[in-house]
Amino acid sequence: MRFRALATDYDETLATHGRVEPATIAGLKRLQASGRRVLLVTGRELTDLKRIFAEVASFDAVVAENGAVLYLPASARETLLCEPPSVALIDRLRELGVPISVGRGIIATTEPHQGTVLECIHALGLELQVIFNKGAVMVLPSGINKATGLARALRELDIPAESTVAIGDAENDHAFLSACGCGVAVANALPSLKSHAHVVTRGSQGAGVLEVIEELLANDFVRCATCGGGAS
Repeated sequence: MRFRALATDYDETLATHGRVEPATIAGLKRLQASGRRVLLVTGRELTDLKRIFAEVASFDAVVAENGAVLYLPASARETLLCEPPSVALIDRLRELGVPISVGRGIIATTEPHQGTVLECIHALGLELQVIFNKGAVMVLPSGINKATGLARALRELDIPAESTVAIGDAENDHAFLSACGCGVAVANALPSLKSHAHVVTRGSQGAGVLEVIEELLANDFVRCATCGGGAS
């Protein structure tokens, strides 16, 4: 078996407008039954994800908050992978009326507030980064992203990155697609992600994920044979 794991983004990759089709969920379970692991890698906060997606409990690992949080459903273990958000930055953004959501490691808002966020980070002298995701604006400690979170999850599962297929659609998926043996962009992905992916699916969103699942089950995703990843 060349590819031993599938890591997928949630919004507009696995899910369409926040909902995952039953056929896609069934495909993920068939993939697990084949001996492979399935991982969810998302910018969403874990509490929000659990609220909207009950099947999160069936994943082998979940990387939430764009790499800041690791959750292992089997043991219900949740690990913060970075420093918590800056209280000073939270207070300043709220004073300025910027709408924010605060997770365990992330501060999130939306465009066009990125300018204010950057000004506040600079004024407070903080070492933070701003990551974009199709209109979402996420603030995290420098060096924290989906790739670093996925790397930690794969270590927990004892699976090498080169044996993993990663699927995404947006700006914040570049790092974790590049870190895996095969990076896949769904058909609805941003052009910039498609241009860097090893494979672009014919289907959009969940249909694209299911397309990859079916190929993994049928032929160990031979379409990605030229990408150089995987372990026998």
